[in-house]
Amino acid sequence: MQGEKLGKYEIRGILGRGAMGTVYEAWDPLIARKVAIKTVALAAEQDAEAREGLARFQREAQAAGRLQHPNIVGVFDYGETETLAYIVMEFVDGEPLKAVLDRGERFPLGETVRILRELLSGLAFSHAQGVVHRDIKPANIMLTRAGSVKIADFGIARIESSSMTQAGTVLGTPAYMSPEQFKGEPVDARTDLYSAGVVLYQLLTGERPFEGSVSAIMHKVLTTAPPKPSELAVTAPTPFDAVVGKAMAKRPEERFVSAAAFAEALRAAFAAGTAAPAAAEEGTIVALAAARPAPAPAATAATMPPSRNRLSLRIAAGVAALVLAGGGLWFFALRPAPPTKPRTVAAARTAPVPPAPTSPSPAPPKPAHVTAPAASAQVSPPSPPTTAHASTGSAAPTPEPAAPAPRATVAGLTASPESVTKAVAAALAPIPCTLIGGFVPSDGNITLAGLAGGGAPAALHQALADAAPTATVNWGITTFRGGATPTYCRALDLLRPAATPFGGARRGFALGLEGGNTILADGDPIVLRLSMPDFPAWLNVDYFASDGSVTHLNPGPTSPAHAYAPGQRVTLGRAANGTALWTAGTPYGRDMIVAIASAKPLFPSARPQSETADAYLPALAATLAAAEAAHEPLDATALLLTTRAKP
Repeated sequence: MQGEKLGKYEIRGILGRGAMGTVYEAWDPLIARKVAIKTVALAAEQDAEAREGLARFQREAQAAGRLQHPNIVGVFDYGETETLAYIVMEFVDGEPLKAVLDRGERFPLGETVRILRELLSGLAFSHAQGVVHRDIKPANIMLTRAGSVKIADFGIARIESSSMTQAGTVLGTPAYMSPEQFKGEPVDARTDLYSAGVVLYQLLTGERPFEGSVSAIMHKVLTTAPPKPSELAVTAPTPFDAVVGKAMAKRPEERFVSAAAFAEALRAAFAAGTAAPAAAEEGTIVALAAARPAPAPAATAATMPPSRNRLSLRIAAGVAALVLAGGGLWFFALRPAPPTKPRTVAAARTAPVPPAPTSPSPAPPKPAHVTAPAASAQVSPPSPPTTAHASTGSAAPTPEPAAPAPRATVAGLTASPESVTKAVAAALAPIPCTLIGGFVPSDGNITLAGLAGGGAPAALHQALADAAPTATVNWGITTFRGGATPTYCRALDLLRPAATPFGGARRGFALGLEGGNTILADGDPIVLRLSMPDFPAWLNVDYFASDGSVTHLNPGPTSPAHAYAPGQRVTLGRAANGTALWTAGTPYGRDMIVAIASAKPLFPSARPQSETADAYLPALAATLAAAEAAHEPLDATALLLTTRAKP
């Protein structure tokens, strides 16, 4: 249809196709503006399903056409030809929130609150006009390139003056539907607030509160309270638990009375949740590193602008000293882990890593580019003490020593949480391209956190289904795909025997980015926060970039190799004057940061500051094998991050 006209509108391309019709990019020549046109085929008289689809389409035009608001996709026109009906809408230069979440990206807390408040602003206006959306979900929340929120798709909206939707009709998307929608009861504005609460939950934790088949989701929505966001993600402050709980209350009368009340509760929770970290950031300076000479340029100015090479190692004129902060990893609730016997690397690691095709020369130092936080692990409710989860950089509850634990069903048999742990650990251990920790609390459910790439997520789901088919799984796994997957998988396979396994005694080793944000714009600082494990350890931190290069961050010119005390909290990436030593840069993409704690230095001599992964991984395999042979304690963790251009 490209090049043709639809009414007065010139069709310029296809934006998308769906089961009901096509969305076109078009041009309005009279007003000289770009528009989007959604089309649906006119229904044949005998086709009841098609007629219902057309009725919804007309309802969308009627509902959205009366809503002119900055946070709602505007509808300008409606028309019909002999074969189709069409809606002319505002063209949104951006993408659905779902696309961002599907890439595994996460938003900093402030962005999450802003997105929800803009969503609620649009809903407040819609509700004031007597329109209930009834299908609020990430796929219907558009994000413009500037980051603004636009609510789209009012196809199943309920209009107060309309009798087109009756009680007893179940419409919506199961994972975001309210209890009254599942029961076919009348809906009102509080249904949209429930769905907005589900979106908030997903933004805070990276996971939807309820997963499974439609019947399984319906049962959980009607009868089960999901884990609190702070139990799933260390970056979700506890004040948000009450906000999500009220928004997702089973009974509509227990929810917020309006979108405005929901937005005000968000504001208060954000104020409360961000007040404490400022004080916790105050730490003791425990060491100052030696001066760092400027690195030799990896490319000339003609081929690569000096301020845009992937991981910009920026220094002040003269000397830049690295500050190692003793306090400040505020987003981890830490305490020393119980004493454990030193754990050594498994024999499986002794085999060298199969070399990949060798690059002709080492790649230049890389920047930060990878998606979503690697640490969306589950943590216990505030009452029990917690320790940091070693292999995922996230907090996990200390085992509860109290009353006998309830029993859970595993593979059709009644089993204790300990038996569930053993079964799941055995099922997860052989899956390649993973670095996963977790635990089974007293309720017998399963909490997972870590990284998985390639085809590992599907294998994980199958392994869990085989090992514990009836258990609820709190999924805190960050996944990755793309060109760098083979390199990242090789690295994770090396690290897995060194890291705390699923169900293993947690040693407190944790890694995160300052502020908890793993989506960085060009020029944003890359500052690492670590908590050392429960044994005196030397620290090795490597930056794996998607082009196959590895930059060694620690030890390095600004941070000479030395041992850290058990449980010590460390900041890497800031000079003594507070400036960032490392910043995100081009090319943008997904990168991985790996941290290894060892009883003695991993390498007898310093490696080049930057080298290829193909050169580094075999050397890493050899040194980890040597640590195993010497029965030296080790621990490892990793995270992914994303870099992108500034908006």
